[in-house]
Amino acid sequence: MSRYDRWNAILELLSQEGRLSVEEAAQALDVSTATIRRDFDQLAQQQMLMRTRGGAVAQSVSYDLPLRYKTARHADEKHRIAVAAAELVPPGAIVGLNGGTTTSELARTLATSATLESGFTIVTNALNIAAELTVRQHVKIVVTGGVARPQSYELIGPLATGVLEQVTLDVAFLGVDALDVELGASAHHEGEASVNHLLISRAAQVVVVADSSKVGQRAFSRICPIGQIDTLVTDGRLSDELTGRLTDAGVKVIRA
Repeated sequence: MSRYDRWNAILELLSQEGRLSVEEAAQALDVSTATIRRDFDQLAQQQMLMRTRGGAVAQSVSYDLPLRYKTARHADEKHRIAVAAAELVPPGAIVGLNGGTTTSELARTLATSATLESGFTIVTNALNIAAELTVRQHVKIVVTGGVARPQSYELIGPLATGVLEQVTLDVAFLGVDALDVELGASAHHEGEASVNHLLISRAAQVVVVADSSKVGQRAFSRICPIGQIDTLVTDGRLSDELTGRLTDAGVKVIRA
């Protein structure tokens, strides 16, 4: 297990339990207590947890993990979601993408899609997506301005709105922290939610890409009501009950 995989596992355990001892973490991850102590210290330096005597506690209730630690979570589901979502994009389309692990996987899938080799455009506020796809000659990249948020690599703030107000999108793919039938789509950070709201307002079609663990949940700041979402692409573990409620709300659900 790599260091990042181990850190991700520790943060997952903390998000579930709220508190974790050195011995519990060492047993769960099958590593030495000395390794766990070093991991706790390094994560505390990055303000991802708070050290306590003999252990650690979660830093906050919202638990907004940095993107690099989220990558391994539900990886197989996110790949299937990306493949299914890519089928919704015709050649020459203008595509909006916000930041996140699922949209990053979708960006890679779009860039390597045989049906899109003739070219298409991506408008994004995600620095990692722009950096990764810039080398693809058939992909035109438009990046918003803004202030970079380290947790998600997204550009946020007033400078991000200038570009978005001047473009029109065929489809916007929205990664979310939570999706609820009553509340709609939401994010942990209000700055991300604001830019994401503007991004989807420029699109003819809005598609949420999220694994089933996000559905039925609520986060701090609302991006948009459920009525602004045309399609949800998720994994096959979404329950029939939630699928039915979303369908009744006018959302087409694709379970990959």
